[in-house]
Amino acid sequence: MTHDLVAALRPLLTAEARAEAHATGTEPADLEQAVWLRLLEHLEIQGPPLDPPGWLRRAVRSESRRSRRTTRAERPYATEPAADDERTPEQLTLAAARRRALHEAVRRLPGRCPSLMAALLSPRDLTYREIAGELGISQGSLGPERSRCLGCLRRMLTPEVAAHRGRG
Repeated sequence: MTHDLVAALRPLLTAEARAEAHATGTEPADLEQAVWLRLLEHLEIQGPPLDPPGWLRRAVRSESRRSRRTTRAERPYATEPAADDERTPEQLTLAAARRRALHEAVRRLPGRCPSLMAALLSPRDLTYREIAGELGISQGSLGPERSRCLGCLRRMLTPEVAAHRGRG
C-alpha cells in the first residue's frame, strides 16, 4: 500500500516542488526529500493521509515556508576569525603539519568524499548551497554524505593519531 501511495504521489510531488522551489531559492530535490521524510513520519504516526494529494500540496508549501524562513535567518559572519598572531613558530609548524596530514588523508577517502571534504575545508568558506552546486548533488544529501565521509576519515586517522600521542 505504501509503495502504491508513493508511486501515485511522485509526479505530483515533483511538479509541486519544482513550482515552489523557485520562489524559495531552494533546490526542488531538497523540497522533495523533506516532504518524503514528512510523509514517512506521518505514515508511521497516523497512517496514510485521508486526502493524499491535498496533504502533499500542504506539506510542500509548509516545507517551502520553512526553507524561506531558514534562508532569511542565515547571516554571514560579521568579522573574520581571530588571527593566529599569538602562536609560536613551533605551534604554527605543527599546525601546518596537521593540516597537511589531514589533506593527505582526505585525498585517500573513497567515492565522492575527497571532493566533498575538500570543499568543506576550502578557505573560500563555501555555503552548503554553493558546495551542492559545485558537486552537482542536492543540498539535503550533503549532511548525510558529510557524516559518512567524516566517519571514514575518523577511522583512517584514529590509528595515525593514536600512534603519535602518548597516553597517561
